[in-house]
Amino acid sequence: MISPAELRGMMVKREAGYRRLAVKLKKFNKRTLDDKVHGLHDAFFAKYDCLSCGNCCRSLGPRITTTDIERLARRLKLKAGSFTEQYLRIDEDGDFVFKTMPCPFLGSDNYCSVYDARPRACREYPHTDRVNFYQIIDLSLKNAGVCPVVYEIFSTLQQTES
Repeated sequence: MISPAELRGMMVKREAGYRRLAVKLKKFNKRTLDDKVHGLHDAFFAKYDCLSCGNCCRSLGPRITTTDIERLARRLKLKAGSFTEQYLRIDEDGDFVFKTMPCPFLGSDNYCSVYDARPRACREYPHTDRVNFYQIIDLSLKNAGVCPVVYEIFSTLQQTES
């Protein structure tokens, strides 16, 4: 599996091309783009094992919603206030995020100890199967430097659109 440092290095080399590609993709028919990206999402996730990677859990701090706090607190048998005090801080955007990175629930084997109650942002990451992908192309460009699947999706899109 590609290490976070290797992936960032690969992204540095391709970022300008991917940015040009993003401009083109935003002009695509929305349904066609969704179909293309969702097909690539399914194909690459059939080959990649997230447990062999864990880059996202090591480097991205998900936004934690009130619903996430309640679900996680219940899973850990804590009161919501205790969970918040122990695990969360407020970031520069005013959102709750984990106090520490990597994620406090990530094990050395890349398993999540609260997987069944994980935050919504974690459940939906890397968002490449989302409807209206055109709305998150810029976010996905950032994610391509973290998630090998997103990187592969952009690489494939670039090859087919060149």
